[in-house]
Amino acid sequence: MTDPMPPVAILCGGRGARLQEHTGTIPKPLVEIGGLPIVWHVIRLYAQAGFREFVLLTGYLGEQITAFVDGHEWPADVRVRCVDTGLDTPTGGRLHAAASLLEGGTFCATYADGVADVDLRALIAFHAEHDGAATMTVVRPELQFGVTELGGAGDRVTGFREKPRSEHWVNGGFFVFDAPVLERLAPEHVLEREPLEGLAADGELRAYRHDGFWDCMDTYKDAVLLNDLWASGAPPWRTWA
Repeated sequence: MTDPMPPVAILCGGRGARLQEHTGTIPKPLVEIGGLPIVWHVIRLYAQAGFREFVLLTGYLGEQITAFVDGHEWPADVRVRCVDTGLDTPTGGRLHAAASLLEGGTFCATYADGVADVDLRALIAFHAEHDGAATMTVVRPELQFGVTELGGAGDRVTGFREKPRSEHWVNGGFFVFDAPVLERLAPEHVLEREPLEGLAADGELRAYRHDGFWDCMDTYKDAVLLNDLWASGAPPWRTWA
């Protein structure tokens, strides 16, 4: 693929309330995995696939994210900039606030707390091949608990499965949007509500199924898991050398 990759907007403004062990003093995107903020890992995923323009949509403790971006040495051809989109602005409102930097063509959007071994070039190709205005990567997350299997009349335990994958597909982030999607956004919009629901109702939203590794750093337990995977020397999302 020789065409320039589209810009990537990364949602970095939330408070990370369920990760209070860390986010009382630093924003969630700066919680570290292997000594580097998780947002660095997200940027690295995209940079490995050839993306070069990144817009970090900040809010809560956003000045710390800006300080990290300004103080980090990025590759010469990678541009990372921060846009303050307001303290309590919802996700759709944050994209709306950065519309002037994203309009004019296709753009990507994702969350600052999710990592995966998703093939981002294949995602872009999938989006280009269908006629919808939006693509959402969907995943089947690993369930938090093991499953008890029942048989017979329902009271006989036949076995156990340790934390199987959900049978349902959920929003895994890693979006691709065409420019008209920006017209559906307003300052008060939660991206996952009115905009995505409207796109789905109009037949404009497609699902890109990802069966590989995916995890979202939602809780302290998730942060420990991701750090353990990194310490193993072969974290699944590290698609770069």
